[in-house]
Amino acid sequence: MSTICRPKLSAGVRLHFDAVRQQHVLLGPESALLLNDTAAQALALVDGKRTTADIVDSLSSLYSSGDVAADIAELLTAVHEQGLLCDVGP
Repeated sequence: MSTICRPKLSAGVRLHFDAVRQQHVLLGPESALLLNDTAAQALALVDGKRTTADIVDSLSSLYSSGDVAADIAELLTAVHEQGLLCDVGP
């Protein structure tokens, strides 16, 4: 599981659907990260209230193909390392 307890998008970062590209984008100050549908669904749940475990539980109910915990942890860690996500704590 991710070491990020209660993720929240960093200040100035927002999830956006780019109609031209027909793709979800995570927009930050001077940055844009193209997302696949699954990553966009996960990041839409990032609100500073839900825990990482809550996000995993929500997505696990949508994807019956297996354990999504490792994938969610990898996504949150990568977005956090880019400064687009912060952890508001336990």
